[in-house]
Amino acid sequence: MKTSGLHRRGLLSAGAAASALVALPAGLRAQPRIAPPNIIKAGTLIMSINPTLPPLQYVDDKGELKGMRVELANECCKKLGLAPEYIRTEFATMIPGLAAKRWDMINTGIFWTEERSKLMYMIPYEQAAISFLAAKGNPLGLKTVEDLAGKRISVELGGIEERRTREVAKMLADKGLKPVTVMTFNNFAEAFQALRAGQSDAATCIDATAMFMQQRGDFTRAISGVFPQTACFAVANKPLAEAVVGALNDLKKDGTYDKLLDQYGVLKVDEPTFAIKGPGPA
Repeated sequence: MKTSGLHRRGLLSAGAAASALVALPAGLRAQPRIAPPNIIKAGTLIMSINPTLPPLQYVDDKGELKGMRVELANECCKKLGLAPEYIRTEFATMIPGLAAKRWDMINTGIFWTEERSKLMYMIPYEQAAISFLAAKGNPLGLKTVEDLAGKRISVELGGIEERRTREVAKMLADKGLKPVTVMTFNNFAEAFQALRAGQSDAATCIDATAMFMQQRGDFTRAISGVFPQTACFAVANKPLAEAVVGALNDLKKDGTYDKLLDQYGVLKVDEPTFAIKGPGPA
């Protein structure tokens, strides 16, 4: 997915890499549940992140890391008795960097695949789906995917959102419904502007971004939860992965996990408890 004007504001320039230590007062941290060699630095969980996707992971006007994935990882760190430390880097560096022990965990919403699950210990915690935004107040009354038949949908060119929009268009055409007009733009800012100007009837983006736009008062998130994909934490070390699973299960039990994902409009995983999915490294 290309980075839009919306995503670029206040973020690191492409290729920039920096670390940010988020220290928790000692009184708020439990005794560390895990130590080297299962983590790189004693008392610290080092994570890679690409903070380019508000409201899940981004840099605010003060240069501070914010977002649901940052908050969730910080809460895990409290359970583990560790201080979170983030290394901001591009996605392409993350899997090699994990293997090279540059960081303990990938925290960037990496999607689960069978191939990746053989390289890392992957812990699903989120379902990242797409939404269809409508003009504020949803004047066309869009409620289901079928309501998109005959409509014009604006979307950024080349990303998963365009591919999913075309899948919806094909699905509706196969049902004999009116054809969808897919309008592609160079970035999300242009796609959203087309909706705002009435050039399109809906715009496609991921669920959490749609919730962010709705809460900001720009549009209405009319249809959500379409084509969910599983997003994970990824860890190279099994004892650490098991500790993170334990922390997530603690957050599930005390209500923190549900509250946080509901706050951001993010779909939760279906399983009643968290677990490593896949075999992990051979």
